[in-house]
Amino acid sequence: MTLAPRAVLVHRTTEYEELLARHGTHGQAAFVLAGRGRSLDEVAERHRRNVRALGDVAAALPLRWRRTRVERAGLDRFLFGPEDVVVVVGQDGLVANVAKYLSGQPVVGIDTDPGRNPGVLVRHRSKDTAALCRAALGPGARTDALTMTEAVADDTQRLLALNEIYLGSPGHQTARYRIGPDAGPDATEAQASSGVLVGTGTGSTGWLRSLWLERGSPVRLPAPSEPRLVWFVREAWPSPVTGTSVVAGELGPGDGLRLTVESDRMVVFGDGMESDALELTWGQSVRLGVSDTSLNLVA
Repeated sequence: MTLAPRAVLVHRTTEYEELLARHGTHGQAAFVLAGRGRSLDEVAERHRRNVRALGDVAAALPLRWRRTRVERAGLDRFLFGPEDVVVVVGQDGLVANVAKYLSGQPVVGIDTDPGRNPGVLVRHRSKDTAALCRAALGPGARTDALTMTEAVADDTQRLLALNEIYLGSPGHQTARYRIGPDAGPDATEAQASSGVLVGTGTGSTGWLRSLWLERGSPVRLPAPSEPRLVWFVREAWPSPVTGTSVVAGELGPGDGLRLTVESDRMVVFGDGMESDALELTWGQSVRLGVSDTSLNLVA
């Protein structure tokens, strides 16, 4: 018997809910914010819009479909199935947060706060949910295959990211490593820096772009669906034993950038989710490159 599709609603705890968890009641939260010259009203209104959007999306799902919800903090413990349609209700960054846990499932992005969010990844409104869900599994479904980047450690740990992958010290202090093309130990440079960033075309509107602008880099940033990555070393430090000649570059299909750890500990995390990071110790290596997995975003 064929299972009906399952809609997985992905959402995030709102700022209002976080304030209530910290202060206990609406009145107490409002009192604390007022003492800081701030108002709770705007935060509460954004919360109400988010709740309405979640309710509208849930009500619009096809009746025959199974359904479940997962909060952002639980993504690393949630098992997505091949028959899932992932409906992200929130901000653009929430799509990036869920992307690393998927393996080709279609993703529908619903913007809960139009005008406040850029809407690059959450492109649709809650009223369009029913049509989008049917279209996601229909013949000739229109999706954009967004390039992702991956890190694969020498102990087989693997991490995916839609925007960028960061490699560095857990406290963003000085990290020591060797860096070079994935072509053998001879083509490497010892470095000390505040980390390395490897990103995609989707990530080129955020953290990656700030580094690109700061450097005045001649490297052309990729488009979201282009199978090409760019990478930058942050604040490489020259010394008698560390260099600064290998600080930026591009990676196409089949290309790899390899880092070998020469610190006690380094972390590798994607899209800002430091709580779900790979941990590497002295002597371990990790390869960065274009992933075979793409994010299938419903257009």
